[in-house]
This record gives sequence, C-alpha cells and structure tokens, in this order.
Amino acid sequence: MNPSARRGGTLRFVRTDDFDSLDPADTYYAYTWNFIRLFGRPLVGCTTGEDGGPRLVPDLAEALGEVRDGGRTWTYRIREGVRFEDGTPVTAHDVRYAVLRAAFPEHVYGRPAARGGPAYFRQYLAGPAGVQAPDDRTVVFRLNEPFAAFDRIASLPATIAVPRGCDTFPDYRLHPVSSGPYRIALYAPGEALELERNEYWRADTDPVRTALPDRITVRLGVSGPEVDRLLLDGLADIDLAGVGVQPETQARLLADPGLRSGVDNPRTGFVWLYCINQHIGPLANVHARRAVQLATDKAAMLAAYGGEHAGEIATSLLPPSMAGHVPFDRYPVGPDGTGDVAAARRELELAGLPEGFATRIAARTDRRKEWNAAVALAEGLARVGIRADLVPFGSGDYFTKAVGVPAYVREHGIGIVMFGWAADFPDGYGFLQQIADSRAIKETGNQNLGELACESIDALLDTGARTLDEKERADIWTAVDRAAMDEAVMCPYMFVKSVLFRGKRAANVTMSPVYGMYDYAVLSVVEEEAAG
Repeated sequence: MNPSARRGGTLRFVRTDDFDSLDPADTYYAYTWNFIRLFGRPLVGCTTGEDGGPRLVPDLAEALGEVRDGGRTWTYRIREGVRFEDGTPVTAHDVRYAVLRAAFPEHVYGRPAARGGPAYFRQYLAGPAGVQAPDDRTVVFRLNEPFAAFDRIASLPATIAVPRGCDTFPDYRLHPVSSGPYRIALYAPGEALELERNEYWRADTDPVRTALPDRITVRLGVSGPEVDRLLLDGLADIDLAGVGVQPETQARLLADPGLRSGVDNPRTGFVWLYCINQHIGPLANVHARRAVQLATDKAAMLAAYGGEHAGEIATSLLPPSMAGHVPFDRYPVGPDGTGDVAAARRELELAGLPEGFATRIAARTDRRKEWNAAVALAEGLARVGIRADLVPFGSGDYFTKAVGVPAYVREHGIGIVMFGWAADFPDGYGFLQQIADSRAIKETGNQNLGELACESIDALLDTGARTLDEKERADIWTAVDRAAMDEAVMCPYMFVKSVLFRGKRAANVTMSPVYGMYDYAVLSVVEEEAAG
C-alpha cells in the first residue's frame, strides 16, 4: 500500500511501553523481533512470497543451510561485504559467539545468565561444541537430533552477529552493535529510541531491507489513547506494538469514511489465550481447569478487544492460517459464546469443589484491551463460584520478572495468566513447542505458562520436528493441539485480527506474514514531517 521509491525522511513509531530487550539473545516480543531487524541481520530472513505467505531467504548468510547427516548438520556461509557499524567485517566467529551467548551463557560468561529468548538452540545443539566457525565465513551447526526446519531457527534473533569485544552483558541491550542498515543513535529506556544510518551497510548485500528512511524514531511510554491521537493527528506514522487501536478509536475509524483509508484489518496469526498453571491450588485438578474453560465468557472477552473487527472466537490453539489447524471445540461455551455454566458446575463437582474456589489472574494494565478481557474473564468465572482477583503488571518485565518466572507465579499464587501467542517461525512446531513442551519450561522468560509436562506431547513434538513430509507434519501438529487442549492448561479465546491505523506519510506498507503486523524492514515515508 502507498508504494514509493523515495529515499529520505524520518519514520516515526510510537509505543505505550518499552521493548522487552534490544539484546538479540534476550527478546521474545514480536514487535521487538520485527523492529530489531533494522539494525541486526540473522543468518536467514523472511519476506512475503507471491502467495502472501512467508518466504525464507538468506540474509546474513549467502544461501540457506546446506544439510548433511540426515538433518543433523547445517552449514551456512557468511556473505562478503557485511560490516558492523564501526566498519569491521562480520565474521562467522561473531555469529558463533552470538549463538553461544544466547544458548549457553554459562559457557561464555562462566556463570548462569537469565535469557528471555526462546531455547531452541540450547535444546537442539550438541552442547557448546555444536556450533563451530572453522573459518571466517563458515558457521556449522551440529544437532543432537535431526531437525527439518532448522533454517527457520536460523532466522531467529539469536543468530544476529555479536562481536565478543563489544559484549557488555547485561547492558548490551542498551546499544547492540549494528550489522544492518541502521545503528542506534540514542536509547533512553522507557522514553525514546533513535536510529541513524549505518554508513557501512550495502544494499547489494541485503535482500530483506530497503532502508529508505534516513532516520527512524520511537517514542516510548505513551498511553494507548495518546498513541492513537498521535497517529490521527499526523504526529506519528506507526504504532510499534502492531496489535491495533483502542476500542473507542476503532469505533471512530470504522464510522468515518475519510479515516477508513488508513485502516487495515488483517488476520495476524496471533491467538489471545490465557494459561492455567496446574501447580496453583485447586487448579492442580484437571476438572477444576476444565470448569474454568467452560465458564469462560469468550464473547465478552472478544468484545473487550473490539468485537468482530478484532477477531473471532477461538476454540483451538493453532490459528486458521497455520498448517495443522483443524476446527474442533474441546470446551464448547454455547452458541452465543458466553460460557456453559451448567457444564462448568458439573466439572466443579467432579473436582470436589461444588462451591467453587479462589484464584488470581495476571494481566497487563498498559494493554488496556487485555486488562478489560481479564475483567470479563473474572466476571464469567464468578457465575460458577470461581473468585478470581486481578493482579496488575506492566509489559516491560511481565515475562522476565513475573509471570514468566515459575517460582514467582507459585509464590504469589497466580493461577491464570493472560497471554498472547504467535509462531516463533511459521510452522506448527514454531507455534506449539515453546508453549507445550515440558523441556521449554525456563526459570525466567518462560512461555510454557501452564507448565504443561506431558511425555506424549513431547514425543509428538519430537516426531514432528524430524518429519520432512509436510502433510505428515501437519497431522502431527493437529494431534499436539488436541492433546494440549485435553490437559486444559491453555484456553484460546480469540483468533486475532488487528484494526491498525497508519499515518498518511507511511509508505510501502506491507503486512508481515511472520509477525502479523506491518513489515518494518520495508516501511518508508512519502514526505517530511510537518514543521514543529
């Protein structure tokens, strides 16, 4: 939308809170992964294919992985001509170090270090020796078992090169060294970020980024309504979060033909769900967890996000766009979506809790729609005697210091966590593994928030990871979805559509099939911002 070849100008983002972390080893927010590509280049990139779906392309590497040993060994060659912001060449040794610091920080630093990113490399590499750089341009990954989709793992931020001499962990997040078209000029956490051009970037080495703007700014710590106002008044171009406008703004946009030209309403691949921790009080009983699912007023929770333009009621984990999605409804909440109170009460009887029980719901107050959905959830549960108190958090440390820390969750008796999820990479494994595999449970930055631990699910995930046949893989992801829902630790309530609003200056607007928001690697502006 709004195509333009114009070079120059300042692209202006705005956001309610901060990035979770700009350190590529320590990030898990989708908008951070989308944005971090502006200054960091992983081995493999992803663009939009002709069918509108994701298309893997070599990024820092000159080709996709060379596979040997039945999928146990993957080799990548680093492109020539890629340089860091200080002019030094990016080498295979920098990529090896980046992966080691992400996957095996105790090996790098001599001590454990909390990491908030996914654990795929730690899980699949054959220990620290599983990543080698035999020369300046070759990176070799040796896996402890075959993995058919390793190119997709090589596209994650953990393969963004990090020069060892510049690693200031834990402060590396404040100024990660650029290997992309932009470098960090200013970062004031919670307030502002500014990117300027990396003079050593060469367009002929980069098939992913267009790098048309001269500068990119991010205004942080702005309230949700203020974000919308800045977009509407032309003082910002893009909401960094990419999850849509406030409900009251949405109503205004959809009612005004003049404003609708700046509105996009795509399916995103995201699923809003909540997780039920099976180690918290009565929720250890599967019938208590099933009672929660059946009593959920999904219609009210959908309304909290803005109704039909915000999405549709979900009944399974895998979204409709994902291979392996098969419609089924393990916990039907009635034709109107408001909950099956009678069925929930029967499950409470089976749990030995006919009068209900008390628990706590964690939600983020700076994500107003999520908070309102949590209120709607609590009200729905109250109808069957489940008394759920809301516990407020901010987004910045939600996973790294609170709900993603199992010890914290247990200490504070948080039985239910509000959550949103999309695939780490566009594959059923990328969607399911981190939230359903017992081996993905981490001490911090945990995403398996229900602490689901089921050997049969783990085995299915392992089988799917090795399976090259796409139809067989899809059938396995369907089986994982059904098995996970039977355990009742996750309740998907909404397949997400976003009501996004872009400023009039935004050009080359394309939806990312990976991140479910605008593709930040190709955005530009058509004119300079108005004076003042």
